[in-house]
Amino acid sequence: MAGRTLLQFFHWYTQDGGGLWKEVAEKAESLACMGITDVWLPPAYKGAAGGFSVGYDTYDLFDLGEFEQKGTIATKYGDKSALKHACQALNENGIGVIHDVVFNHKMGADEKEAVHVRRVNPEDRTQMEDEAFEALAYTRFTFPGRASAHSKFVWDHKCFSGVDVIEKPDESGVFRLINDYGEGEWNDEVDDELGNFDYLMGADVEFRNKAVCEELKYWGRWLSEQVRVDGFRLDAAKHIPAWFFRDWVGHMRQAVKEDLFVVAEYWHPDMSTLKSYLDLVDHQLTVFDVALHHRFHEASKAGKDFDMRTIFDGTLVSGHPDHAVTIVDNHDTQPLQALEAAVDPWFKPLAYALVLLREQGVPCVFHPDLYGAQYTDGKDGEHRSVDVPAIACLPELIEARKRFANGPQTDLFDDPHCVGFVRHGTGEVPGCVVVMSNGDPGEKVADLGQAHAGGVFVDFLGHHEAQVVIGNDGKGAFPTNGGSVSVWVHNQS
Repeated sequence: MAGRTLLQFFHWYTQDGGGLWKEVAEKAESLACMGITDVWLPPAYKGAAGGFSVGYDTYDLFDLGEFEQKGTIATKYGDKSALKHACQALNENGIGVIHDVVFNHKMGADEKEAVHVRRVNPEDRTQMEDEAFEALAYTRFTFPGRASAHSKFVWDHKCFSGVDVIEKPDESGVFRLINDYGEGEWNDEVDDELGNFDYLMGADVEFRNKAVCEELKYWGRWLSEQVRVDGFRLDAAKHIPAWFFRDWVGHMRQAVKEDLFVVAEYWHPDMSTLKSYLDLVDHQLTVFDVALHHRFHEASKAGKDFDMRTIFDGTLVSGHPDHAVTIVDNHDTQPLQALEAAVDPWFKPLAYALVLLREQGVPCVFHPDLYGAQYTDGKDGEHRSVDVPAIACLPELIEARKRFANGPQTDLFDDPHCVGFVRHGTGEVPGCVVVMSNGDPGEKVADLGQAHAGGVFVDFLGHHEAQVVIGNDGKGAFPTNGGSVSVWVHNQS
């Protein structure tokens, strides 16, 4: 049978008002029927922006929409009871629940503290001023609205390695906190962009503080007692020491569930960098294939000038498929976001066919591509309205993965514009022939074996009206329209 299929069930502009958890519960049954095996939920805990927080401005990990904090009880997505109901609905329909974990930083502190800091060169974080000086920083988190329920841990300046805003003197920038850890240096085993990419934003968590590490382990165990947990998506992994996640993921597998699915957001296009990271975490997790996303973006912009034979060049899924989660777009790459590199709608059916129907990688579908999205926001001084259309054939492509993405694979990547591949199926389950073109109409001749002689194949997506009859030699010529994709399956499948 076909493998795991993730759905990212949110985007950056998911509507406010607490309706998302309800939508998850309502759609759980239809998602299971379609072929979704796991749903990646947004950060479920209280962010600094309260009911407007997308969730990446972590304030209180232990407030799942239960306490009056940051001006609201519910999060942007709903309250704790709605979250529990959503997770239960997914579980009852055989769908795994993947939770977003944002450990790198905290924001929205409750109190200021007197601290000692050193100014850091933002363009080279290894360069710091020699002399430390005293300032005030928002580094004390007491969570008064929660009043020590679930955890009595208080976060203070010893729990953080850096901040980006100080008072007395009033400055913004990058400041290294002087505490008991690291002798004034940043964490190791992080990305080397800007010299050392430990610091990202807010109050940067100090993982060398053992009390912090134990609190984060405790939180993971606690979360599994509150709601269903089948896996995690680890945010900002390039900014967090690999040794921490190596330890934390191992602990979660021992304490919560042995076969937890874990994917890290290490946003880097270089395969060797990702391979090095996988080595550091003992290959305990998967990572997003950033290079493949960028290849899809480039192909969608170049049109017929893009050589489709090169679509997998330099990608993680081509070199390390067992550790690759393949995406077309996500909440960071969608229009108006910081990493904007959206794939044009015309190319998305081709891209999704390449991630959903092949042997290699674990595909992740993006909520707006399945359901559409409309939103407005400002960027670069300009206010824009965005309409992300639902991809009409995406439900069928997901279903095709469940039904036809079976058996060995033969690639037909011998033309710059028209490429394809065969999933040969097995004795128990059928396969398919996938053909696509980024230019003119084309066709691929595929050898299915003489056992298929006389068989009639049709396009499961309905994009092409032809019927393909397999010759006595087991071969058939499978067409596709220009700028389109077809998934050819046996007419009796």
